[in-house]
Amino acid sequence: MKEYIDRLKEEHTLTREGFETLLSRRDADTHAYALEQAVKIRQQIYGRDIYIRGLVEVSSYCKNNCYYCGIRSGNKKASRYRLTPDEILDCCREGYQLGFRTFVLQGGEDAWYTDEILTAVIQDIKKDFPDCAVTLSLGERSKESYRRLYAAGADRYLLRHETATEEHYRKLHPPNLSLTDRKTCLKDLKEAGYQVGAGFMVGSPGQTYAHLAEDLLFLRKLSPHMVGIGPFLSHQDTPFAHEPNGDLDLTLFLLALIRLMLPKVLLPSTTALGTLHPEGRKLGILAGCNVVMPNLSPSGVREKYLLYDNKIATGLEAAESIDLLKKQMEEIGYKIVCARGDYPAS
Repeated sequence: MKEYIDRLKEEHTLTREGFETLLSRRDADTHAYALEQAVKIRQQIYGRDIYIRGLVEVSSYCKNNCYYCGIRSGNKKASRYRLTPDEILDCCREGYQLGFRTFVLQGGEDAWYTDEILTAVIQDIKKDFPDCAVTLSLGERSKESYRRLYAAGADRYLLRHETATEEHYRKLHPPNLSLTDRKTCLKDLKEAGYQVGAGFMVGSPGQTYAHLAEDLLFLRKLSPHMVGIGPFLSHQDTPFAHEPNGDLDLTLFLLALIRLMLPKVLLPSTTALGTLHPEGRKLGILAGCNVVMPNLSPSGVREKYLLYDNKIATGLEAAESIDLLKKQMEEIGYKIVCARGDYPAS
């Protein structure tokens, strides 16, 4: 199977059948070879630098009722909160002192955050921290909204597509949500000028290798600047409460394939990986990732932003533990850098 890895490394894509074959027939040697090649590519482009993003989870309110998500609107047991603009700025202020130069404002689709409120927040962050990047991850909005937020100074937008297959999308989402709309939003974001991120869950209910192959082909066509993937993790108050969690090794293998397919991509080693396995974040780096996103949210709300059960928000996941994270990265030969960590221009 190594010839498939070599072809992906050289041509940056495979056919749908090629991806399916690679995923379904992978063995230990293929897995190790893919990760080895992914690390080589990452080091050629980024060296041993690991970029940090300060994650600010702004709201656990969400109008959507996605079947896999712990903050879905239908979950009446969820603890809801919403950060004020001043609280968001306080998080960024703390993060700046800790060395963060990118802030990620993430939340459910909360209508309280109008364009006017978000525009003011973005402008204030840019005014106080002009050397920093602002990433938004606030779901589907109108084309006009995306353009207004970009004009205010937002640099990046992360909008995971979750699955690129209509039939599978329908299994994961209620009827009022549309895969076509989600893909249109990603197109609108690229046209607006953002550095754009997409991504998907690994091991979500009903997922097949054919679905994963379609995800990879979609990412190749979209050519995003960032890709966020992580294992599906169940939440006790969702319809998928008793579904098995995603597979660690498959997630790591897919991270490596994405690095080979999109060599310059900004690729986070996610909190979900760290939740699934104690060494998950480290393993992600060793699979080709080059971004980590410690949590800058106020400590009093971190346990309320529960997209899945047992989500970790302390220790290495906490921004205030940045020294521990630096030490962990140094142990495997990498270094945390104090930089915006933009997508390479050329």
